[in-house]
Amino acid sequence: MRDGGRLRGVSTRPYVLASAAVSLDGYLDDTSDRRLLLSNEEDFARVDDVRAGVDAILVGAGTIRTDNPRLLVRSGRGNPAKVTITGSGDLDPSANFFTTGDVEKLVYAPAAAVPKVRERLGAVATVADGGDPLDLRHVLADLAGRGIERLMVEGGGAVHTMFLTAGVVDELQLAIAPVFVGEAEAPRFVGPGRFPPGRLQLTETRRIGDVVFMRYHLGQAARDHRRLREAIELAEKCPPSTTFRVGAIVVDAADEVLATGYSGETDPHDHAEEVAIAKLGDADVTGATIYSSLEPCSSRASRAVSCTRHILDAGIPRVVFAWREPNLFVDCVGAETLRAAGREVRELPDLAPLVKATNAHLPLGNG
Repeated sequence: MRDGGRLRGVSTRPYVLASAAVSLDGYLDDTSDRRLLLSNEEDFARVDDVRAGVDAILVGAGTIRTDNPRLLVRSGRGNPAKVTITGSGDLDPSANFFTTGDVEKLVYAPAAAVPKVRERLGAVATVADGGDPLDLRHVLADLAGRGIERLMVEGGGAVHTMFLTAGVVDELQLAIAPVFVGEAEAPRFVGPGRFPPGRLQLTETRRIGDVVFMRYHLGQAARDHRRLREAIELAEKCPPSTTFRVGAIVVDAADEVLATGYSGETDPHDHAEEVAIAKLGDADVTGATIYSSLEPCSSRASRAVSCTRHILDAGIPRVVFAWREPNLFVDCVGAETLRAAGREVRELPDLAPLVKATNAHLPLGNG
């Protein structure tokens, strides 16, 4: 939807990243009239970076009423669209959500309530049908159709509970503050519900001042994160090169590895995806995913057929990569080309620093 590399895609829903700062006993705030600041300045800067990397931020109507958030990127790197969901549409048109930031504001309401909500908020926001009754999957499909590829969900507690129990959260980022709230009536991070079974995949922990930051991945996103890390590790096998060092893995619908490859594996001109696809033979790629540390090339100087073309010809329906190819050798539009051909494309930019480190031999500058 936005400039700077974000794409209009064919995914059925955006990648959903849920984010919250909570106390040690699981509260988002206390019951006082003044907002309890659980994060510190360093963590606020981290959240600002996350906001700058998504296409839209979603908060619940209750958060708009109680906190009156602006939802802007403080660093001035461009602001994402703002999204809220509401049952009644009882929101103040002069709230910061609507009046700050020159970005699209989207309000989703149950179909039966849409006319009333449009009458109240139509001058300050786009009011959209959220299903009848309100259906998160319907909302997410509509957001995907509007070009939203990465959605950040900032709560409050009812919204986090709704998204997590619906099984549509791909990534959970939690900042744990060293305080207790201990007030039964205070808002909690989540309420009762049927949450995804099993243990979440912990993919990062970090100390940020006196706050502990934790990142988890769920469901398909957890598998994607694990397999893409394996592809990045494969790139370490690449022989010395004056071009990109890339690793690739193809898995079937059951997450069984069908083939692997890395740049220069059998010939100096080999690309990782090309090598892996050549090993597939007659393997059934229905429901398969190819994981590549770098965006598949759309043109190349060394050979006539690009990796994007190899993926399309092989019939692989899903592509996951970590780092957009910098315009160092060619102008790459691999992700755009694959999406235009109906392939599902997922980018996991949090792993891009690992790929950049593998390619530190190249004059990348700040790319």
